[in-house]
Amino acid sequence: MRAKDAARLSAIRLILAAIKQREVDERVELDDAAVVAVIEKMLKQRRESIAQFEKGGRADLADAEKAEVQVLSAYLPAQMSDAEIAQAVDAAIAQSGATGAKDMGKVMGALKSRLAGMADMGKVSALVKARLAG
Repeated sequence: MRAKDAARLSAIRLILAAIKQREVDERVELDDAAVVAVIEKMLKQRRESIAQFEKGGRADLADAEKAEVQVLSAYLPAQMSDAEIAQAVDAAIAQSGATGAKDMGKVMGALKSRLAGMADMGKVSALVKARLAG
């Protein structure tokens, strides 16, 4: 507030409102993992909005969403590199004994808790699918 950074302040208020809304809806106090899930959901929504705004030729709205993505990303744990994600996927496949695409659910279940907030789960899912298919 003191820095007069209105965009950052607005994004932080959106985060706090989303967290409070989920706490009220579920009548619980969110732990760190749940807060990360809320922020990830907000990021996904922003990315989808950016794609729609760019497709519609609204660069001004897309830029505003991109600014919010920057702020939201700052409140997530550091993102894993592609090599670290690949290593985690290989370890989960070996640990679960997965042999084919039918075992993808077991592998993703193990990875979801370990990689939450640190990796794009869409990217992880695609990598698991490729490893189990090949």
